Amino acid sequence: MTTTNSSLHDAPQISAKPAPGEKERCVLAYSGGLDTSVCIKWLQEEYDLDVIAVVGDLGQEHEGLEAIKAKALATGAIGCAVIDMRETFANEYLACAMAANAMYENKYPLVSALSRPLIAKHLVAVAHQFGAKYVAHGCTGKGNDQVRFESSVLMLDPALTIIAPVRNWDLGCRADEIEWAAAHGVPVKATTDKPYSIDDNLWGRAIECGVLEDPWCEPPADIWTMTCDPACAPDEPTYVEIEFDQGVPCALDGKAMSFLDIIYAMNDIAGTNGYGRIDMVENRLVGVKSRECYEVPGGLALIQAHKALEDLCLERGVLHHKLAIEQTWAEQVYNGLWFSPLKEAFDAFLAHTQQCVSGTVKLKFFKGSCTVVGRKSTYSLYDFGLATYDADDAFDHQAAKGFIDIHGLSCKVWAKNRLATGARMPSYDDVNLANTAYGKMSAVVEEAEEILEGAGAVTA
Repeated sequence: MTTTNSSLHDAPQISAKPAPGEKERCVLAYSGGLDTSVCIKWLQEEYDLDVIAVVGDLGQEHEGLEAIKAKALATGAIGCAVIDMRETFANEYLACAMAANAMYENKYPLVSALSRPLIAKHLVAVAHQFGAKYVAHGCTGKGNDQVRFESSVLMLDPALTIIAPVRNWDLGCRADEIEWAAAHGVPVKATTDKPYSIDDNLWGRAIECGVLEDPWCEPPADIWTMTCDPACAPDEPTYVEIEFDQGVPCALDGKAMSFLDIIYAMNDIAGTNGYGRIDMVENRLVGVKSRECYEVPGGLALIQAHKALEDLCLERGVLHHKLAIEQTWAEQVYNGLWFSPLKEAFDAFLAHTQQCVSGTVKLKFFKGSCTVVGRKSTYSLYDFGLATYDADDAFDHQAAKGFIDIHGLSCKVWAKNRLATGARMPSYDDVNLANTAYGKMSAVVEEAEEILEGAGAVTA
């Protein structure tokens, strides 16, 4: 697990609010990438604002948060707060996502969507701390993150003014932005050869742009960093046992661990076995279909294990109704409504369902696959006596007849009425057509048999 020097998380050494005659302040969500690096200089030149950068340590890949902070200050920010959000992210945000088995369109495990509300919460806090009237982000005008940041900020403090430089400036495409950065002395890593847009945190990575914009083009090998090529994964399967306590992972292979450490460990285990890659076309909130690639090795494996344990522990009605809420929950979060009353109401329902989701699930990883091969729980609703077909079968088979009669009674009454009144019933029409076709086929078969029999007599 990566650790961060706590001194980096100290607040910037600046006054609590602008002094008379000083510039107004803007708090910027800063990653050190192309867009947000250009944003600092642009906000200074176009809006005449002092910029305070906020870096969220969410477990993302980086060459050092101190270097990111130094870059922000060198680019012109008057302060840079680096905030360790990892524990909160795991325990308050990813734990909620686990309860919801969060998968937008049943495919995307909400990597970026889960981090945005937490970052927004800190943007608002820093704005309050240093008297900033403005909050800015580096999102484009056709992506989802602009909605997530702005909706979250406005739900937390409607009085703040939001600036979206990338949406407002006239820098054109990313190649033009790279050129502008070079002309203004803003150091960036992006190049015209590899202009990928990458967002990552401890839950996974989101990769877009460049050659990935062609949905027919196979993703280049160099976009993957958390997972190995499945063909190069170990030749022997890897087994891991994950223990859950009220829906939250709490131990690996019998060793108690924090949820945060389990995520890091599962990223390593699943990634080493080539599991966790997603290549998909998703429907963005703004109405655009977008080709996205994701790496979520640990998250996908943990969600799969969690669902298997719920299959064992949740009553049928709760489990079935929960599936619909999971999809709506994922849509709420994907659409930037983390702090909405509907999403918070769903959280209350989901938390209630997790009270007895405790037990152990065994996963098998092999060459890019992850399979549930075992599950057990004190709260298991699986009854061997009811499930078995052997001599120990305790199920009352005689009760089935009465159950079926009552279960189908309403539809039986409906069918009798429709037949008696001659009402059109497509299902019966299909049956009649099938009977007609079967009758014609039988006649053809009989005729063929008679011909064959006649031919046999002639031969004899």
